Amino acid sequence: MADNGIQIDEPKAADTVTATASAPVKKPAVPKRRPKQLPPYKVLLHNDDVNTFESVIATILKLTTLQPQEALLRTLEAHETGVALLLMTHKERAELYVDQFITFKITVTIEPDAV
Repeated sequence: MADNGIQIDEPKAADTVTATASAPVKKPAVPKRRPKQLPPYKVLLHNDDVNTFESVIATILKLTTLQPQEALLRTLEAHETGVALLLMTHKERAELYVDQFITFKITVTIEPDAV
């Protein structure tokens, strides 16, 4: 380059500037909102004089996630006491269970859980 009379001193070790990476700017923490839980509903299996134990148990196994032993116990309870708690879920799913059990001519009702 052309010499224009300006003298630039070479940096000395003491004159060097150390570059540090700054931490990313954090946004203020916004509390996370938990999804509102739907109120629980009981799905109740009712005893009847029409369906056999085998058909009720088979239907419970087909429509729910209950295991065979649980299905048997709930069917026996409904037979002996008139009604048994089959499962608990939110209202929309409980209503779906009612509709599904109706197609198999098995009486199931729902009611809100008294929490």
